[in-house]
Amino acid sequence: MTRPHMLIVAASLALATTAFAAPATPAGALAASNPFAQPSTLPFQYPAFDKIKDSHFRPAYEAGMRAQLGEIDTIANNAEAPSFENTVVAMERSGQLLTRVATTFSALQGANTNPVLDAIDSAMSPKLAAHNDAIFLNAKLYQRVKALYDKRAELGLDAESAYLLERYHKDFVRAGAKLSTADKDKLKKFNGEIASLQTKFTQNVLAEINASALVVNTRAELDGMSDAQISAAAEAATKRHLKGKFLVALVNTSGQPPLAQLTNRAVRERLMAASLARGSHGGKFDNRQVVIKLARLRAERAALLGYPTYADYALEDQTAKTTGVVNTLLAELAKPAVNNARKEADDIQKVIDAEKGGFKVGAADWAMYSDKVRAERFNFDEKQLKPYFELDNVLVNGVFFAAGKLYGLTFKERKDLPVYNPDVRVFDVFDADGKQLAIFLADMYARSNKQGGAWMNAYVSQSGLMDTHPVIANHLNIPKPPAGEPTLLTVDEVKTAFHEFGHALHGMFSNVKYPRFSGTSVPSDFVEYPSQVNEMWMIDPEVLANYAKHYKTGEAMPKELLGKFIEAKKFNQGFLTTEYLAASLVDQRWHQLSAAQVPTDVLGFEANALKEAGVDFAPVPPRYRTTYFSHSFSGGYSAGYYSYLWSEKLDADTVEWFKENGGLLRKNGDHFRNTLLSRGGTVDALDLFRNFRGRDPKIEPLLNRRGLTVH
Repeated sequence: MTRPHMLIVAASLALATTAFAAPATPAGALAASNPFAQPSTLPFQYPAFDKIKDSHFRPAYEAGMRAQLGEIDTIANNAEAPSFENTVVAMERSGQLLTRVATTFSALQGANTNPVLDAIDSAMSPKLAAHNDAIFLNAKLYQRVKALYDKRAELGLDAESAYLLERYHKDFVRAGAKLSTADKDKLKKFNGEIASLQTKFTQNVLAEINASALVVNTRAELDGMSDAQISAAAEAATKRHLKGKFLVALVNTSGQPPLAQLTNRAVRERLMAASLARGSHGGKFDNRQVVIKLARLRAERAALLGYPTYADYALEDQTAKTTGVVNTLLAELAKPAVNNARKEADDIQKVIDAEKGGFKVGAADWAMYSDKVRAERFNFDEKQLKPYFELDNVLVNGVFFAAGKLYGLTFKERKDLPVYNPDVRVFDVFDADGKQLAIFLADMYARSNKQGGAWMNAYVSQSGLMDTHPVIANHLNIPKPPAGEPTLLTVDEVKTAFHEFGHALHGMFSNVKYPRFSGTSVPSDFVEYPSQVNEMWMIDPEVLANYAKHYKTGEAMPKELLGKFIEAKKFNQGFLTTEYLAASLVDQRWHQLSAAQVPTDVLGFEANALKEAGVDFAPVPPRYRTTYFSHSFSGGYSAGYYSYLWSEKLDADTVEWFKENGGLLRKNGDHFRNTLLSRGGTVDALDLFRNFRGRDPKIEPLLNRRGLTVH
C-alpha cells in the first residue's frame, strides 16, 4: 500500500504521507528554532527527527497554512495576465513549509503515534480541509487556471506542462470550483466533517486493535505457537500490567496469523470472534455511527458536485472510470472464486472428519486446516520455510539484491542520520552510475502505536522544478521477537517486503519536473501495479538462492522444498480471492448509495451486500469488515479497494512480459523504469502501461495465476 499523494495539502492527516518537500518558503510567524521553519540541512532534506518535538507540529502547521494562503492570494490577485509560469508553476511552488510539516507529521502519526499527535491530528484535519477549500474554491484563482486551460493549444507547452495544466483544471472542477457561493459553503462544511470523521475512524481502528487483543491465562492455551511467540505474548501482557497472563496482539485484517498455529479450537474461536467484532460491539471505539455519517456525507458531497453517488465521483478519476466497469470485474470473478472456496472447504472438512474433530469448518479453522491439506497434497508445510526467511537476509540479500540485478542499484546502511525509533534502519541508495539516487528508511517491526498493515511514504519527493531528491520509507508490521531471537518471516511477510519496496522504487525512480506528478502520484487503481510486479522476484531462482538461507546453518533452501513451495502457490486461491472480493464488494456497496439510501444497520447492510453478491460464505469472512475497513473509511481507497485486483490484472500481464524477455535482466529493468516507473503521473496511467507493454492489458494471465475460470 502507498499513502495517497496530497494535491496541495491533504484533507486527512492520517493519509497525507506522500506530499512534496521543497526549498524554503517564508515561514510567517514561525519561530526560527522550529525545525520546520527551514528545509532540513541533512542530506536530501532528510527530517531532523532528533530535533523535532511534538510541540513543533501545531505552530508549523498554522504558519504553513498562513504562508501558503498568502502565496495563493498573491497568485490569484496578480495584476498581470495569467501565464503558465505566474499561475500554475507558482501554485506548484507554493506551500513548501506546509509540505515539510505535513509529510513528517503524517508519517509519524501513522508509524509512531502518541496521544499528543492524535490530538493534533483530530484538531488539524478539519482545518486542513478548510485550507484546501480556500485554495480550490478561490474564484479568482480558478478563473486564471480556466483562462489558461481554454487557450491551452496556443501556449506551446511541453507534454508534461500541458498535462499539468489539464490536471489542475480538472482538480479545481472536481473540488467544486464551478459551484455557487451557497453551494461552496455547503461543500466546505461537508469537507470539514468528512475529514474529522475519517480521522476518528482511523484512531478508533488503532485503539480497538489494542483493546481487543486476546488475553489467555495459561501457556497451554497457546499450544502450537513457538516458544519465542509465547514469550513475546507473556512480555506483552506484562507491559499491560497483566503479569502471569499472555496477550496475543491483533493485526488489522480479519484473519489473524496465530490462527494457523493454535491447536485449541476454543482459543482460535475467541481470537477470530475478537477480530471480527472490532468496531461494532459498543464502547468508545465503536465505528458504526462513524461509518453511517461518513457514507451519508460522502454521498451528499458527491450529489452537490453533480454525481449520482460517491463511487461515481471517485471512479471518474481512476483508470476504471465507471461503477459499471468495476461491478462487472468483481461480479465476473465472484462465482468462480466462491466455487473454488467451497471446494477448498470440502477438502478441509475431510481432514477435520478424518481427525474425528466433530465440527464443521469455520472461519477460525481455515488457516490451520488448509495448512494440513497443503501438507498432505504437496507434502509441504509453510512452517518449513520460516527458518529460511530471516529478516536481514530477506531485505539485503533478497529485496535489495533483486533491485541491484534488475536496475543496477546498490545500498549502503548508515547510522549517522537520526531516526524516530531505534528499530528504523536507514540506507543510501546509489544508481548504476554510482550517483546517489535516494535515501531509504526501513521500519519493519510492529508497535502498539503503529497503524496496522504495510505502506510506503515519501518524506521528500523528487522534483526537477524544486531540485529535490527522494527520501522514501517502507513500513511493515512484523512481530518483533524477544531480544537475541532471530526475526523469521512468514511467506506473506516476505511477499509484503518485496511489494512495499516496489512502491519505494516507484518513488525513488521518479524523474519528473513538477511535484504534482512525483513518484506514486497516479490513480489508486494503478498505484499498486508496480509494487505487485516487484513481488515476482521473491521466487525468482537467482534471488531466492541469494536470500533463502537457513538462519542457523546458512544452508540454501533445498530445491525439493522450493519446488513444493512454488507448486503450492495456486493453493487456497479460492479463499484468498473470495475474502478480497468480499471486502471490495462491501466497499463498492457503501459508496454506490445515495444519501437517502444509507442504512442505519451497518452489520445488516454488510450481510445483505455479501449475500446479494453471492460471496456470503461464513468460513471466508471479508478481509476487512466495514467497521475496521481503513482502506475504505479513512479516505485513501474509498470506493477503490478493487484497485488491488485491477492492478493485478496489469501486474500478471507484466510478469508474462518479463518471462518472455528473459526475466531478471538489466535491459528489462531499464525498460520498465524508463517507460513507466520514472514517469510518475505525467501521462495517463493506461498509456503508461501501453508504452511499456506495447498493447492494452489482457485478463488471461490473472485468471491463470489465480486458478480461476470465468463462467
